[in-house]
Amino acid sequence: MATSQLTASPVTASARNLASFEGLRPSSTVKFVSFGTLKHGAFSHRSFKGLVVKAATVVAPKYTSIKPLGDRVLVKIKEVEEKSQGGILLPTTAQSKPQGGEVVAVGEGKTVGKTTVESSVKTGAQVVYSKYAGTEIEFNGANHLLLKEDDIVGILETDDIKDLKPLNDRVFIKVSEAEEKTAGGLLLTEATKEKPSIGTVIAVGPGTLDEECNPKPLSVTPGNTVLYSKYAGNDFKSTDGSNYIALRAPEIMAVLS
Repeated sequence: MATSQLTASPVTASARNLASFEGLRPSSTVKFVSFGTLKHGAFSHRSFKGLVVKAATVVAPKYTSIKPLGDRVLVKIKEVEEKSQGGILLPTTAQSKPQGGEVVAVGEGKTVGKTTVESSVKTGAQVVYSKYAGTEIEFNGANHLLLKEDDIVGILETDDIKDLKPLNDRVFIKVSEAEEKTAGGLLLTEATKEKPSIGTVIAVGPGTLDEECNPKPLSVTPGNTVLYSKYAGNDFKSTDGSNYIALRAPEIMAVLS
């Protein structure tokens, strides 16, 4: 997936007339991320209409427990890595957002037809979830995520992503290496290599449930070489540097042979 280089320029207190900035001191400086240099007077109130600041919901200390409802799951988020594998201390901006944690509470389960099906994850399980799933909650001094069970990609019992056990209709794939050369034989740089959309299936989930609460087997099996949607799923890198992706079965377009 392509990554754009973002730059930031200060917007001074001249923005104080905007309703979005009520409460700022006249001497305050507000910084916005943009794709270019911000010019004085270039913004109006309408420019900030869609500006959203997402922060964790803080649960007051007087509440001592959280009980998820339905098919929701409460996960205690794994702490962010503060150092690289080489031992270099990472600044906050360079620390990757964690996508895993420990299940600390589960709801009563989801309803399929007239039947309530218990959650497929249990308290204490180490799970990996979709990158932008759920609602962040600060509870008992730790960060948690309240999300639907369907947003959990799989269970990870080790520290290496290659051991992921996918859930539901998720498929776990080892991504093929990107082409090093063009068809004409020219060497490609890292920036010009096209993101591959072919890989080998490593593991598959049990499938979604039908109205009789029976799992519907997936159409791919471990060992299949598959072609999948280019920007689908969640990307991961294992401890040995190999690239993996976890996606939903419908995002696989074909089996190659």
